[in-house]
Amino acid sequence: MSINKEIYFQIKEQLEPQSVELIAVSKTKPNEDLQALYDLGHRAFGENYVQELVDKEASLPKDIQWHFIGHLQSNKVKYIAPFVHLIHGVDSEKLLQEINKQAIKCNRVIDCLLQVHIATEETKFGFDGPALHDFFVSGRVADYSNVRIRGLMGMASFSDDQQLLSQEFTTLKSYFDNAKQAFPNGQFDILSMGMSSDYALAISKGSTMVRIGSLLFGARNYTK
Repeated sequence: MSINKEIYFQIKEQLEPQSVELIAVSKTKPNEDLQALYDLGHRAFGENYVQELVDKEASLPKDIQWHFIGHLQSNKVKYIAPFVHLIHGVDSEKLLQEINKQAIKCNRVIDCLLQVHIATEETKFGFDGPALHDFFVSGRVADYSNVRIRGLMGMASFSDDQQLLSQEFTTLKSYFDNAKQAFPNGQFDILSMGMSSDYALAISKGSTMVRIGSLLFGARNYTK
């Protein structure tokens, strides 16, 4: 299936008055689908797999803003460090250290979001509340000269329970508001939460960035 233009413009119409950024999640989708969305004016694309991201970056227009939204292994940071626009899933200080190291090698500053574990599933990665608080109050943020922490990211539980999702998004927003106090310069301005199934609820709870794939591109094919 190619992109759903009607849905794309509907979503954009919803998001723009609220200044919410749309990340088009394009993992497993062919370059033709990304190019079609690009031709409509879209520039922010999210990928989950390092090799796929590297391949797409090499063959698609150079003004695309590539967001890495998957679980990133430290030994693969070097492959995306030269060009990645924003890394969403920084789930540990060990990973942050490696991103900073590779950013120094590339002579650039890499924007990152710290991933916070808010879901009920054990499979989700990220900082918990106390670890996040400790990181910010300790002043260790200053240790990472070539990383710019722009905000937080979280994934809610895979559930239809709107009350549960609302609670999880509210929790992440409270973490975001508390952490923001450590950044008086205003650079801490992104709260990435909400996907195809729950983005409207996430926005109502304060999200500034949503990650939408299946609504735009259709179901994914993982058999490749």
